[in-house]
Amino acid sequence: MSPEVLDGHGDELYGALRGRHTVAPLTEREPTLTIGDAYHISRRLLDRRLEDGERLIGKKIGVTSKAVQRMLDVHQPDFGYLTDRMRYEDGAEMPIGRELIQPRAEGEIAFLLRRDLVGPGVTPADVLAATECVMPCFEIVDSRIRDWKIRVEDTVADNASSGLFVLGREARAPAGFDFFSCGMVVEKNGEILSTGAGAAALGSPLACVAWLANTLGGFGVSLLAGEVILSGSLVPLEPVRPGDRMRVTIAGLGTAEVHFT
Repeated sequence: MSPEVLDGHGDELYGALRGRHTVAPLTEREPTLTIGDAYHISRRLLDRRLEDGERLIGKKIGVTSKAVQRMLDVHQPDFGYLTDRMRYEDGAEMPIGRELIQPRAEGEIAFLLRRDLVGPGVTPADVLAATECVMPCFEIVDSRIRDWKIRVEDTVADNASSGLFVLGREARAPAGFDFFSCGMVVEKNGEILSTGAGAAALGSPLACVAWLANTLGGFGVSLLAGEVILSGSLVPLEPVRPGDRMRVTIAGLGTAEVHFT
């Protein structure tokens, strides 16, 4: 597929992002679309956002848990970019009613890197050594693809179905933290909604970040010191709407909260 055609799809998704509307699945219109093509589209979408003044602050992996893969019928992880405009503070009011289209919230662990991770060949031990601290996180995913009818190429092209995210104010060094069996509890409007554990995401969030570094390394992109890395949901996605309040608690790590408006 020509770069001009791929750029056109990136521009279409940028228009959908800014205009808060959906488009038909790219894989329906472009049956030969590859992951490489989708990543080209994603980069075009990012470039348009950076031209608007947004600043790149991190990267993300998504669709890591079996529960989310079954829900979306996408059976491998996706990957995308985080900008400063996507980030909200713990406990903040998040205006999903004017920012997003078809939002869903997920709880996960966020990493702040102190050293670069350059794939291929990155291991979970490398991730542990390169991490400054970890924090509880809510990511509110969104899709510019109509009715979430996505295949993996659609979600990669659409910046891994990224929307907004909240980082908890509590952070801790990763040494000694149990990434495998740490428990997560997600509450919505004061009631327990779901529970999960670190092993739900590719066996460990450390493995998720290693996968992301190695996958992006194949495209010549590194995870950089100072970046925030979202490591993927440990629980099923939950549709949200204005008025909802959510809280995630991760054993040994802390909490993050958000109020949707």
